[in-house]
Amino acid sequence: MMSIRDRLADAGSGSGRFLRGATATVSLADLLCGTTLGGRLDQLSGRSVLVATRDQFAAALALIELDGVARRLIVCTPDLPSEHVPAIIAKAGVDTIVSDHDREESSPGIPLRVVCKLPTAPAKGRSSERCATEWVLLTSGTTGAPKLVSHSIASLTAPLATSPCQGSDVVWGTFYDIRRYGGLQIFFRAVLGRGSFVLSGPDEPLGNYLMRLGAHGATHVSGTPSHWRRTLMSPAARAIAPRYVRLSGEIADQAILNALHTFYPQARIGHAFASTEAGVGFEVNDGLEGFPASVVGAPGDVVNKVEHGSLRIRSARNADRYLGGDENATLADDQGFVDTGDMVERRGDRYYFLGRRTGVINVGGLKVYPEEVEAAINRHPAVRMSMVRARRNPITGALVVADVVLEGEPDPSRARSGILQMCHESLAAHKIPAMIRFVPSLEIAAAGKLARRA
Repeated sequence: MMSIRDRLADAGSGSGRFLRGATATVSLADLLCGTTLGGRLDQLSGRSVLVATRDQFAAALALIELDGVARRLIVCTPDLPSEHVPAIIAKAGVDTIVSDHDREESSPGIPLRVVCKLPTAPAKGRSSERCATEWVLLTSGTTGAPKLVSHSIASLTAPLATSPCQGSDVVWGTFYDIRRYGGLQIFFRAVLGRGSFVLSGPDEPLGNYLMRLGAHGATHVSGTPSHWRRTLMSPAARAIAPRYVRLSGEIADQAILNALHTFYPQARIGHAFASTEAGVGFEVNDGLEGFPASVVGAPGDVVNKVEHGSLRIRSARNADRYLGGDENATLADDQGFVDTGDMVERRGDRYYFLGRRTGVINVGGLKVYPEEVEAAINRHPAVRMSMVRARRNPITGALVVADVVLEGEPDPSRARSGILQMCHESLAAHKIPAMIRFVPSLEIAAAGKLARRA
């Protein structure tokens, strides 16, 4: 298996291609003949390396150098609580930490520590020992310790084989962090797809990042629907004029697809279904929410099926296993399908996402998926975004309540009346919010999704 650097060298670096962080830029040509790891690749060869940087830009540079050299790469998310670090080190057999700072913090006793530093220095030579690197990603669960999910570079880059060829003028940006599956996919699309990439900095305000994307000519931009809703509320939204807008990570309802089409009429709008365990299942580019029923059961490299209402996926893009025996569970069933836990419903010739199986609200014994109610609320023209949650009730067990962000300053009473009318027109009675609260903003978790359990 060719490493990232092998594939870059084989394709030719291309003049003008770059990776840009908030405070530094590296040309891919310089990276092919240079190093940010102090020329210590021979020491890193065959090791289990935890990449734990504060800046995702430093992580990107380290991952390019370490693929094909390290035996295992554990990609640490920036918000990982320190109390979980020792368990991850133990489960993954970490013997090396690569970071962009010198402090030991909560991981004493690691025999080798390497600091990723800029600018790049001339590389004296590449590591003579080569190996197929195992990539370990952390899940973005809402509670408890993350699970460790094992991938290969083949499974991570398999979606690129079916992606349209892009020119060297393509500049990618993403609101994701590349240390999560969704962001890592964009990283590969940019670096291995002959394009360039503009990354956000640690704690960089959204408006600043949008301005930098515009200044560097971003043509393709990716994020969750929540990322995009926040973008459309930002005064800096007009700083970018993308040719392609991509959504993933949450349900893309018709309201956000229509809003993006109106705001960026020059852009193709697409949404993809993917998860850390299942990989990229499919992409939808027809401008409509949900996905065609023909996707289910169709032969090909990716096979999708629906069982007990849950979407299941089998492909070479699936992860290999959970590392360290997390939950004592196998990742796939006996037929090789990964249960995504995302519930869908067929209506005519199309499937629609209802929500997560684990997020259902029980109202008097009847199921309510918060995302389904949010999709109904978001259709109101005065609504920018919404979050539906449960409120305890002694009679029904729970009631449906909604927090709603409005655009501008409409009359709250009129907006509430209109929202409830739209809900009555499309939802069963037990799904209609018992209370609507207007709020100035909604919290977005580090993974780019609504912080439902904050």
